[in-house]
Amino acid sequence: MAALGKSVRLAVDIGGTFTDVVLEHDGRQTTAKVLTTPAAPEDGVLAGVARALADAGLQPADVSLLIHGTTLATNAIIERKGAKIALVTTEGHRDSVEMALENRFEQYDINIDRPAPLAPRQRRWSVRERLNVAGDTLLPLDETTVEALLPLIEAHKVEALAVGLLHAYANPAHEMRVREIVRAAFPDLPISLSSEVCPEIREYERQSTTCANAYVQPRMARYLTELDGQLRAQGFACPFLLMTSGGGLTALETAIRFPIRLVESGPAGGAILAAEIAGEMGLDRVVSFDMGGTTAKICLIDDGQPLSTRTFEVARAYRNLRGSGLPVRIPAIEMVEIGAGGGSIAHVDGMGRLAVGPESAGSVPGPACYDLGGERPTVTDADVALGKIEPSRFAGGSVKLAPEKAAAAVAAAVGGPLQMTTPIAAFAIQEIVDENMANAARVHAIEWGKDIAERAMIAFGGAAPLHAVRLAEKLGLNQVIVPSGAGVGSAVGFLRAPISYEVVRSRYMRLDGFDAAGANSLLSAMSKEARAVVAAGAPGAAVREIRLAFMRYVGQGHEITVPLPDRALQPEDRSSLRKAFDEAYAALYGQTVPGMQPEILSWTLTVSTVAPKAAPVATPKAAGSFVDAPATRAVFDPAVQDFADAGVFERAALKAGDRVAGPALIVEAQTTTFVTSVFDAQIDGRGYIVMTRKQG
Repeated sequence: MAALGKSVRLAVDIGGTFTDVVLEHDGRQTTAKVLTTPAAPEDGVLAGVARALADAGLQPADVSLLIHGTTLATNAIIERKGAKIALVTTEGHRDSVEMALENRFEQYDINIDRPAPLAPRQRRWSVRERLNVAGDTLLPLDETTVEALLPLIEAHKVEALAVGLLHAYANPAHEMRVREIVRAAFPDLPISLSSEVCPEIREYERQSTTCANAYVQPRMARYLTELDGQLRAQGFACPFLLMTSGGGLTALETAIRFPIRLVESGPAGGAILAAEIAGEMGLDRVVSFDMGGTTAKICLIDDGQPLSTRTFEVARAYRNLRGSGLPVRIPAIEMVEIGAGGGSIAHVDGMGRLAVGPESAGSVPGPACYDLGGERPTVTDADVALGKIEPSRFAGGSVKLAPEKAAAAVAAAVGGPLQMTTPIAAFAIQEIVDENMANAARVHAIEWGKDIAERAMIAFGGAAPLHAVRLAEKLGLNQVIVPSGAGVGSAVGFLRAPISYEVVRSRYMRLDGFDAAGANSLLSAMSKEARAVVAAGAPGAAVREIRLAFMRYVGQGHEITVPLPDRALQPEDRSSLRKAFDEAYAALYGQTVPGMQPEILSWTLTVSTVAPKAAPVATPKAAGSFVDAPATRAVFDPAVQDFADAGVFERAALKAGDRVAGPALIVEAQTTTFVTSVFDAQIDGRGYIVMTRKQG
């Protein structure tokens, strides 16, 4: 049993292939990695939790906090396996969610198809009402038009309802009345209001986000409620918090109400971990690289803060182009995500070209080497065929690999069609996926006006340490860090995240007519709402507020974020806001626009708990001695186009200051770090693997 008063915290991350569990206790971590169970995700969670507790010698009652992140909401939208929903909107605007932005995301392809709305036209209905941009009533809600929808809800067997009326962000009264009428007839029907899910200007994005919330709500509510019930039945009595896409934690009740905020919650945990590591090591600019079984995620982190966004797209269907997915406006950590993971399937197309991903073998049937029925070669199969994975140690021994099946799959699907030997075919798969990730990282950095080559890389996830150094070579990076527990890095990041909640409101205000009293009234209400949510997850905890205004020049179509002081605004703050806007605009675009007046479109306020800073740990000097490898393994070396001996080291046996000469494999329970012949590695004072490019 855990000692009285000791904190025992548990984090769970469901990925497309593996479910990761991290148990933090007595100053150390116990980890587990099990295959995800798509048909019943809670089964994989409970199995992983049971294994971690058993390994640590603890009981469910010992756990003081449980944190969960999941891709279930994302997968439901991507796979179109959500609820049967209907959308209620203002008369005359039934098709706005399908008209979208009335542009083409690919100018020269006449065959492109837009992503189909989650609510098809036959389940998009309108009611008679109208508000203006200030929320004033132009046409009162005609309640008979709402009552006329009740037979339609029953006839279409609607499982969840989205309500997105025009300008409801400014006045939610009509939406709330629609909910009252519908709920009186269907008390158990989940109803999502745009004024609660996404109270922001821009009709298309607001309706799309509300539809997405309604689409995943029944499934997520059932899953979270079922999981919570099973955990309680097993003896867990601790708070149950959920990771959000914005990098904070929220209470179970809030997650059930707004499950769309859980989209990309797993990758957000990884970015939080990378940001903390960057701060510990004094690194101002880093790129985090998270590669699991299904996808790879790349995030830029400056001055200890990941890039953030309020708009991103789910399920991009066309060459990863912006505009080809469903827009979602929620707080999120900005990152690029591509279908490149250990389970990404390799194939030769009709033109004789080798392609890898985005289709994944997942956990069922998995890569060919899992020996669970998969026959198509994946990135993991290529890594096994190249000797980079020790079969008996994969996933902590929970998955027994069959190397001969990996080689056979690579030879049959790639080697034969391209007339390559099996090692060369496997290396080609690896090079394709590594170049895909490198290109995504370059484009992402360019889009944000940043230089990728100036950065250190922080790599985590089950597959990232295997590919990180080769990716760094392609990007021109000189340093790669693999933290402790890298194989379950996102789950480790959950344990570092603050409990937080962000509230956004659209309230138009020109800066030359700045209304300090109106802004203070709005921000005060937002603060009260956010603090109530945080207090539910962390009663009595110290908190901080971050306030931002989304500003632009009058007439522009997009905004930039400008920080606001954490106090009551004064009329004289107009000049300081103008100065802050000019500085932020010039930093992003290189200049300001003389003679133009700024305006504020939306306001955001985030309340979060204050996490203690990690104590600094001395880092060994570079003069540490190289250690001899206790064993060697034949690993394919592209420099000589053949296999060569690489040292094999147990990570747990390496101590601070030890240096490892590449090529080498550093093996641990949940992943393997591959050090190429171009890099050397050293263990720092925190136990991190720090790989540095060899001189010359």
